[in-house]
Amino acid sequence: MAFSAYQAKTFNLSNLNGISDKTLATHFKLYEGYVTNTNILNEKIADLCRGDITPNEMPVYSELTRRLGFEYNGMVLHEYYFGNLKSGGSGDPDKTSAFAQAAEASFGSYEAWKKNFVTTGKMRGVGWAATYQDPASGRLSNHWINLHETGNVAGFTPILIMDVWEHAFLLDYAPADRPKYIEAFFSNIDWDAVSARLKKA
Repeated sequence: MAFSAYQAKTFNLSNLNGISDKTLATHFKLYEGYVTNTNILNEKIADLCRGDITPNEMPVYSELTRRLGFEYNGMVLHEYYFGNLKSGGSGDPDKTSAFAQAAEASFGSYEAWKKNFVTTGKMRGVGWAATYQDPASGRLSNHWINLHETGNVAGFTPILIMDVWEHAFLLDYAPADRPKYIEAFFSNIDWDAVSARLKKA
């Protein structure tokens, strides 16, 4: 079975507030590595599946398949992350925006959603802070994604993704200054792109 290779997407994000172009250049290279490794793993798994998987090959197949979840999610989460940023962001969304209204419906207020999301992003360890939408109810919920593949909610739609691995901010902020990076992240959010990810329940 042949797979179409994924192509790395390009994002024009120069001159972000508080996130340097040097950090972005390093981050884009990292993302491109996930794309490359996703393609390599898909090919290796496809090659193994051209015949019967023997007991001797099963450990290799298993490890490749487990690794694929890490690489795939690393690729996709970065695309969501870069895709919800823009130069010249407004900080917080307009109160009439679809996202602000969904946050209010789910958390009681946008401010309560933001406090929950920011606190999730400040948790110790490397990972991601993510706002997901339940497509059945339209409800938003915030989650911590450990590594890339652990913590994603099956069937839920990613709405806002914040990378809080240290590579996302270490060239600009000390490890203990993650809260300053989170403030910078919020100042660059493309709320129109975020709202466009919402689905009507």
